[in-house]
Amino acid sequence: MKNVFLKKITAVLGAFLTVAIILGMLPIRAMPTEESTPVLELDCKSAILIEASTGKVLYEKDADMALPPASVTKVMTLLLVMEAIEEGRLKYGDRVRASANACSMGGSQIYLKENEEMSVDDMLKSVVIASANDAAVALAEHIAGSEEEFGRRMNKRAEELGMKNTRFENTNGLDDTTDSHLTSARDIAIMSRELIKYPKILEYSSTWMDSVRGGEFGLTNTNRLIRFYKGATGLKTGSTAKAGFCISATAERDGMGLICVIMGAPSRDVRNAAAVRLLDYGFSNYALYRDEGGTLPPVKVAKGEQSELIVKCNGFSAVMKKSEVGAVKKEISLPEQIDAPIEKGSAVGSVIYKVDENEIGRVDIVATESVEKLDFGSALIMLLRKCACIL
Repeated sequence: MKNVFLKKITAVLGAFLTVAIILGMLPIRAMPTEESTPVLELDCKSAILIEASTGKVLYEKDADMALPPASVTKVMTLLLVMEAIEEGRLKYGDRVRASANACSMGGSQIYLKENEEMSVDDMLKSVVIASANDAAVALAEHIAGSEEEFGRRMNKRAEELGMKNTRFENTNGLDDTTDSHLTSARDIAIMSRELIKYPKILEYSSTWMDSVRGGEFGLTNTNRLIRFYKGATGLKTGSTAKAGFCISATAERDGMGLICVIMGAPSRDVRNAAAVRLLDYGFSNYALYRDEGGTLPPVKVAKGEQSELIVKCNGFSAVMKKSEVGAVKKEISLPEQIDAPIEKGSAVGSVIYKVDENEIGRVDIVATESVEKLDFGSALIMLLRKCACIL
């Protein structure tokens, strides 16, 4: 019985060895793998880097972790203020009166006195440049009637923007008494991208020093990158015992804008070094391909009241590795002739952008005008006009 068992084991092992030898003789095919993103040494709890115009994520580290953001909270506060200005509900020259509540804020401030009035412009400068908590609350109360109502609007706007890991409890990020005033690096990038659509904000945030109260009170930018990093344009710093050191940093070089978010760094210098490392990585490895679009050669029209149609395409942009920018090919897909009727704005073709035969994007080619179908009456009129010209 024992010999029979040993024979079976030997037979199984022999068969396994034969299969292994055969497989070993076959050619080995490497499985395709995507180019891996290098791991950057960032001493922080979370981080993200995106390209500003497209929103493309270039690097991330635990970017959806909900963390206290400290004064980076003010990005949303500023966004609601700028939207109020855009909608005409607020003007830069309007006077804002400071309440007792606004004046009671600690931390970074411009030391507003109760009932002191200051222009919206000076209040905004104070919030952006010096991270003034009292000015942030004063603006919020002026717009919404109370800080609580403004906070509700902040959360509503965050939801509209798709900020999935965010809950605001105040306008300035002070978190000594908050329970769940949290957001994520990705959400901060989202609201930062929305805020910098307003050029006035970058005008403020790229200013190193300014003043309010007629020059009597100086403001110094809390973001040192503005002074020391090439291309830095803003945006907002923050730090508390709970949050550590945070920043949403914006910069632009060679027509490409980057937004870098660092959360939970152990010190200001470590935070700034992490931001510089992340921004350097983006500018060293990526570039923005841009095609302006515009009017294309006319297309023939069949059975229409006119024989040609003017067409155009919108611009296209894409973020890609620097080595790929010069390899982008543009293909125009457009019929030689289009049958009427044609509606203005309708897509009649497309421009396709490729790198090594891989499509990276496309835009529609659209009609710039409507062309009605030629009926008997219209054809007769056209004929009569031609005859009149001949005569």
